[in-house]
Amino acid sequence: MTHHRLRIATYLIATCAALAGPAAILAQNAEGLAPVLAAFSSAPGTQPPAPWRAVGLPQDKAPLARITLAEVDGTRVAQLATDRSYGTLVHDIRPWVPGPQATLAWRWRLDQPLQAADLRRKDGDDVALKLCVMFDLPLDALPLGERAVLRLARAVSGEKLPAATLCYVWDPALAPGTVLPNAYSRRVRFMVADGLGSATGQWQNHQRTLAADFLRAFGDEARQLPPAIAVVIGADADNTAGRSLGYIGDLKITP
Repeated sequence: MTHHRLRIATYLIATCAALAGPAAILAQNAEGLAPVLAAFSSAPGTQPPAPWRAVGLPQDKAPLARITLAEVDGTRVAQLATDRSYGTLVHDIRPWVPGPQATLAWRWRLDQPLQAADLRRKDGDDVALKLCVMFDLPLDALPLGERAVLRLARAVSGEKLPAATLCYVWDPALAPGTVLPNAYSRRVRFMVADGLGSATGQWQNHQRTLAADFLRAFGDEARQLPPAIAVVIGADADNTAGRSLGYIGDLKITP
């Protein structure tokens, strides 16, 4: 059991590595106001604007996926390209509890999907496009075994890894609307925004109600929303050894 917990803890550290690294530059937001996320569309050059920062896995685990800015259809957007690699962009925010009508809106486009990806399986645990919100769920909301794993992961990493991460994903093997836990850890849960039947090479627009989606994904552990602490975009192909290409436009949170 101890070896199993250490293995899951190691995966948690990798999955939630977004909180590791230098001190965060936090998005300014007054109490009750939605955080403002730095826009890709207004940034010069190819590097994402602060406070977005790149986070990957140790190089002996997987090379860093390329997440840069590119002009597509006349607008600067984030371009996410994998080649057997893993990468995220992290935008820390001051702890903020979404109201019942608060929404997260974005648009994305998948040009090259990961054909072997399947989030139901550990060997298929890759995604060409994901958008995650990390929540500071209280540790006592977790089952006892998962508390122990998360405590171990926090002790090993030296970071307060989040107890709940909701990820909107594009997965070609699953129908839109599917909700499922990460194959390695229930601390990460997926909600398929685009999948079977979703057209690639075309922009897809989404506006999601954060409270409803969080409670749908984590309602077995939470009756109230904990504070959101970070927004993450990313792509990975380290398990399936594939390649992918996708784009994400500006993200907007409204109260």
